Parts: sequence; C-alpha cells; structure tokens
Amino acid sequence: MSSNIKIPKFCTFCGQAFVAQKTTTRFCGHTCASRAHKQRVREKKVQDTLNDQIKDITSENLNAFRALPVQTTNFINLRDKDFLSIQEASILLGTSRWTIQRMIKSNRLPVAKLGDRTIIKRASIDNLFNQ
Repeated sequence: MSSNIKIPKFCTFCGQAFVAQKTTTRFCGHTCASRAHKQRVREKKVQDTLNDQIKDITSENLNAFRALPVQTTNFINLRDKDFLSIQEASILLGTSRWTIQRMIKSNRLPVAKLGDRTIIKRASIDNLFNQ
C-alpha cells in the first residue's frame, strides 16, 4: 500500500532536497543510502582499530607511540597564497574549473605558465571584482 503524502526533506548524506513519501526517509535515493552505510562501516572499523591499539599500549610502547609524527592537517588557507592553480582558484571563487578555463581563454583572467602548470596570481583574482 503506497502513501499519498509528500514530505519535502533534505538528504542527510548529500544535502540535496527531495520529496519523501515516508516520515522516516533520510536519504534521497539508494546511492546516498549505500554511501552513508559504507561511511558508517569505515568509521566503525577505524574506531575499533583505535580502541584495540589503546588497549594494547604498554609502558614500553607508549614512548614509541608518542614519538610517532602526528600530522594534524594538510590545509593551507587559499586566501594567504600569492599564486594559485586553476583548481585552487575555482575552490576560492566557488566555481567550476571550466569557468576558470573559459575566463582564461577569453583573456579576462591573466595567467602564467610554469612548465605544464597554469598559475594564477591572487591579485588577478582580486582585480576581477574591482573592474
């Protein structure tokens, strides 16, 4: 028996709006439900592994464990960089790579080439909005 109710909701995995026919629906489709399940399973495996490692730590292992290098993040603030790649410029502006490519092709955004890489000055991006 199908329901005639239509409930506007947001997918808890991808954030897209969709219309649900049940009050308990959380995902917009099978793909998001499967991906969310896989993510939960991965997170559980990591947590279980960490818990096992914490249980197995002895005083000898503790010093070796503390000596391991810890990488907190690999994030660099794009606003602080003087030169950006096309991908970084698209992230900074919130556009696609192809939009940046079109701006370069139409000479609205000056660039420099370093070998095969295309480099964009941060000042050039700032000047886009000062014109």
